[in-house]
Amino acid sequence: MPEIKADLAEPPGRRGRLRQGFTTGTAAAAAALAACEILLGRPGPDQVIVRLPDGRDLTVKIADSRALSLGEARALVIKDAGDDPDVTNKARIGALVRRRTGAGAINIIGGPGVGRVTKPGLALAPGQWAINPGPQAMLRANLTPKLTAGLPGLEVEIFVEKGEELARQTLNPRLGIVGGLSILGTTGLVKPFSNEAYLATIESALNLARAAGLEEVVLTTGRQSENLIMAARRDLPDEAFIQVADFFGDSLEMTAARSFAAVGLAVFFGKAVKQAAGHRNTHAHRHDQDLAALAGWLEPETGRELAARLEQALTARGALEILREAGLPALAARVAGRALAQARRFAGPNPRLWLTMFDYDNGQVLANQTLERP
Repeated sequence: MPEIKADLAEPPGRRGRLRQGFTTGTAAAAAALAACEILLGRPGPDQVIVRLPDGRDLTVKIADSRALSLGEARALVIKDAGDDPDVTNKARIGALVRRRTGAGAINIIGGPGVGRVTKPGLALAPGQWAINPGPQAMLRANLTPKLTAGLPGLEVEIFVEKGEELARQTLNPRLGIVGGLSILGTTGLVKPFSNEAYLATIESALNLARAAGLEEVVLTTGRQSENLIMAARRDLPDEAFIQVADFFGDSLEMTAARSFAAVGLAVFFGKAVKQAAGHRNTHAHRHDQDLAALAGWLEPETGRELAARLEQALTARGALEILREAGLPALAARVAGRALAQARRFAGPNPRLWLTMFDYDNGQVLANQTLERP
């Protein structure tokens, strides 16, 4: 598999020259791999190679590793957020790995500085450690080859030094995650998020699509939504699909300036809620999910009692679960319609607009909406 070099630079033709970083999930996997090397009787490594979810390999430096007792070792990684430094940049993320009986068993738990989930509506159930499914899958994928005759089973305890202190600077307290940080990441990498550079990248990608003679482009909010819509729209070339992150208004205005005949949006439910609220930028730190507005839009169909539950939901994911439990997932189409109406504000009168909204858990389509030219 191809290996990502230590500088984590992205190819300039696609994403620009800003340096990528790696997620807390990747840091945890790297630390666990280093600790396993010690349990296998090898010297503590200076670096390890982590297999990312897309199959590429990433070399990660190990800050410290040591044996603690027979059958127990720990290692530490200093998280590198690249050119998108956030609160977890330079955080010291580690793994305490214990040899356990039970062939093939890998038990993943949280330790000091890792939060616990206390409220419904997140990717993890209340009571579970805040180690998201993506990082858990990456840990298992990387550690399974270590399960040899010498390591029949493992218990992996992830910890974050000063994690509880760092978590106060995140959304965790509002989300009901207590005691520390979340271990996150779907791709294993952190894309740099310089506004100026990202907008320039979107503009370049739109110029490329126009130069290729394309009349239709599809704006996606990230890799997952892009992969899903690319599978559904195999009639379009790769150049038609453009990741615009949270730049909802800006990217649509750019399409208007280039007179595309059709512009599509591929989003998950939470982003669609923000788009429907009319926010130019849908970044989580800029705007709440606006669930009160969601409740107001849907109250004529749901009734006041259910609308109140939607308003009090912790996240858009939680609101969608409420709709699903009530047997009303079709109401998501109302959100899609509102999002398209807001998109028209930015895209102008000319292009045909369409939006595909996906479910979080299985990538199923929640709604397909089209807004023709006026």
